[in-house]
Amino acid sequence: MQPLSITELNDRAREIFRTIVESYLDTGVPVGSRTLSKLGALGLSPASIRNVMQDLEELGLLAAPHSSAGRLPTELGLRLFVDGMMQLGEPSEADRSAIDAQMQGPHGPSSMEDILGRTSAMLSGLSACAGIVLVPKAETVLRQVSFVPLSPAKALAILVGGDGSVENRVIDLPPGLPPVALIEAANYINTRLGGLTLADAATRLRTEITEERAALDTLTHALVEAGLASWTSDGAARPILIVRGSAQLLAGDATDLDRVRLLLDDLEGKEELVRLLDLARGSDACKIFIGAENKLFSLSGSSVIAAPYRGGSGRVVGVVGVIGPTRLNYARVVPMVDYTARTLSRLIS
Repeated sequence: MQPLSITELNDRAREIFRTIVESYLDTGVPVGSRTLSKLGALGLSPASIRNVMQDLEELGLLAAPHSSAGRLPTELGLRLFVDGMMQLGEPSEADRSAIDAQMQGPHGPSSMEDILGRTSAMLSGLSACAGIVLVPKAETVLRQVSFVPLSPAKALAILVGGDGSVENRVIDLPPGLPPVALIEAANYINTRLGGLTLADAATRLRTEITEERAALDTLTHALVEAGLASWTSDGAARPILIVRGSAQLLAGDATDLDRVRLLLDDLEGKEELVRLLDLARGSDACKIFIGAENKLFSLSGSSVIAAPYRGGSGRVVGVVGVIGPTRLNYARVVPMVDYTARTLSRLIS
């Protein structure tokens, strides 16, 4: 089914649909035609409202749970509401004050680790969801590198980081590489690239090759590039995920505990969640993922609201957000997450 545009609904259907969604997000209770008719503002009889509700159900925007006469929005309906009807502004003054106070801490600015931990906990407390922060893995600084031959086609690359950490990677060797090239490559990296981050080392290598200042033959150059690339790509693929407030999810509707348990299982599968949050890294504003739009939440029916935050260079360095049930106060939580991302960007720049 192609997603509907809100303009495809007539004025009566839009108003009834909006009222049902807002009431459901506020109360969690399916909304019936008699309840809507008593609001008075619609000026319609229960029978007329029921006809419109039936049309909205046939369009896939509403559903009737169990045998209830009331209706609630489907995930498709929530998406239509969020994209086409929800009014967004700045967070309330109370929310802004709470965000600013929590992120600054009781004694002013503090370490990055403390700021990020407080940020996820603060979002959890304000939204009654789990707060999430995606942090890039700290860039490794090269202290020493060595290459150990394993076979004519393979070598073990051993990296000692500036913090004393040791990482090993098996890399492919260029065909025809002489054994002495392993020593030459290690000497070059340790002499010319030591003390640099992996990203900076790769940049300097490219510059020196371009300017013909690297005393490397073609095969040894290929080996150095392969060694740097193996660590650089691996570090970028292993960001750190901070999750706070998972217990908040258990405080909701007791009848929905099965879905909450599924959501908690989803949170344990951090690799999948990291891939989802990575989709928000290229966005300029909040991204909203609702239920089965992402296969990770196809069973738990959860929603994620996430926004990127930036470092001193203006480059996106991570993602901050919340995860919870699809019945969220989107109009409040989206500006809250967006403001938090902007505040975090200012604190770390």
